[in-house]
Amino acid sequence: MPHHINRRRFFSSCATSAAAAAGVWASTDSASAIEPIKRNGTHKFKFSLAAYSYRDLLTGDPPQLTLFDFVDDCAKMGLEGTELTSYYFPEPTTNDYVRKLKQHCFKLGLDVSGTAIRCDFGYPAGEERQQQVDWVKRWIEYSEVLGAPVIRIFAGYQQEGVSPEKSHSLFVEGMEECCDYAGQHGIHLALENHGGPTSTAEGTLALVRDVQSPWFGVNLDTGNFPSSDPYGDLAQLAPYALNVQLKVVIPDPEEKKNPSDFPRLAQILRDADYRGYVVLEYEESGDPRIECPKYIAQIREAFV
Repeated sequence: MPHHINRRRFFSSCATSAAAAAGVWASTDSASAIEPIKRNGTHKFKFSLAAYSYRDLLTGDPPQLTLFDFVDDCAKMGLEGTELTSYYFPEPTTNDYVRKLKQHCFKLGLDVSGTAIRCDFGYPAGEERQQQVDWVKRWIEYSEVLGAPVIRIFAGYQQEGVSPEKSHSLFVEGMEECCDYAGQHGIHLALENHGGPTSTAEGTLALVRDVQSPWFGVNLDTGNFPSSDPYGDLAQLAPYALNVQLKVVIPDPEEKKNPSDFPRLAQILRDADYRGYVVLEYEESGDPRIECPKYIAQIREAFV
């Protein structure tokens, strides 16, 4: 897919250098080359829970709970929304199932705040790459039925024998193709900072800078920057966030888990005038049906 040349692309290309550690090409002046999402000058937070938080309960043969049960729990917690992760939908997923789940959410007064999928745009042209693109497009259609405005996506990984420069182009071209399709259905694609080329703020911003679509932004995951300054990294991405997934711990470079500073995270989002969902994604070992309500209460207190 040809890239469109515009003022943002011109200035960003003037400042491009190799980010070898991240395996992508990153700008030395990324932040100044990117246009933040336009807000109205005041923050607004709504709260949701990611189905991934219930992963052990939603998997197994048979699983202990269904997505309908998970939605029931979200309503019991007094949440405004529920995030429905694709991993826990039946396969094959039918439109009838999706419509019934949407109806269930609506009757409980819940938005579907977003959906989440696995995808990898690092494959060169061929069957594997086409499967990835088709999978994203299928979930764009499901998300439209669900009324979910945004899908969490991944960039993918550099494949063996593919240069960093070529990998960057593959990531960008794949996301642009899917964003074009997403826009036709009124859905946004939000790139999560999650390993590979997005393991650093600079690597994530390099992709955000180059993907040319008004239907694209960041899925800001607060637990995925194990750097010496994770809060500073998150602050760099916050102006481009379409969705926020909040973790209860943040790892340091030695992989020690430190409790998340919810008030500090809230201030980062206030400073960015973020308006949208703050989604708890609980990944620790406790029983999520017990722990998630406790953390939701803490988050509501911090995010005012």
